[in-house]
Amino acid sequence: MGNFFPRWTNWLPLKLAIALAFIGAGVSMGIAYYFTPKYTRVGYEPTQPVPFSHKIHAGELGLDCRYCHSFVEVSGHANVPTNQTCFNCHGAGKGNIKSASPKLEKVMKAQETGQPVPWVKLHKVPDYAYFNHSVHINRGVSCASCHGKINEMEVVRHDQTLSMGWCLDCHRNPENNLRPLDQVTNLNYQAKDLDRAAFYKDLLAAGTPAGDIAEVILGGKPGYDVKGVEDLMAIAEKKFGKDVSQLEVGSQLKKHWQIQPPESCAACHR
Repeated sequence: MGNFFPRWTNWLPLKLAIALAFIGAGVSMGIAYYFTPKYTRVGYEPTQPVPFSHKIHAGELGLDCRYCHSFVEVSGHANVPTNQTCFNCHGAGKGNIKSASPKLEKVMKAQETGQPVPWVKLHKVPDYAYFNHSVHINRGVSCASCHGKINEMEVVRHDQTLSMGWCLDCHRNPENNLRPLDQVTNLNYQAKDLDRAAFYKDLLAAGTPAGDIAEVILGGKPGYDVKGVEDLMAIAEKKFGKDVSQLEVGSQLKKHWQIQPPESCAACHR
């Protein structure tokens, strides 16, 4: 009896297996790319009910983040500003700013009715993850580290992925994002703009021994011979150059503020 199927079908199972493998790999790569926070979140820029420009308020006018997000230093959540916060500057009355502008119609209506402006939520941590704003702000992590240069955004967008891996990168190397507390809301901050002498004077004034500061600069080598700011300046310039670097600042703050971010699952999943 002759073969019922032609000879070429002998290779059909192998060809199907190879095809399925390629399809599976393609689907996996597609999911890995198109369903990551970098693709689904970064760049998200919703239209808000009131056209509030952070570029004007935080950038050109220099309004401090904490004026609107007033509980960020004491609360786990960065609160959305109340309507009264907007009304303080834009409320109806002599001397108030653009109170008759049609762009502020919803602000005026909200003030009359007592109902808040329905702002569209931009950043949302999943329910299974825990994040505390005050802990980060009070330990030298700036708004800009997570939210980007808000002061340059006409419409605020999702700047960073805020994914688990992204958070862990910071927890493993916090010195990359730490800055003096008086610079936390300075969205234009750059370590090179700091006064090196003033930075080390502040550390000494806080009771940090000069030898301990020098040990950080020297990468763990004892700094017994260092006595004051002049000596610290000399070895810092030799190690980091004339400009203050982020590593220089962050390493000192990490050491002397005893910043040890947890890396275990229990840190965020409680």
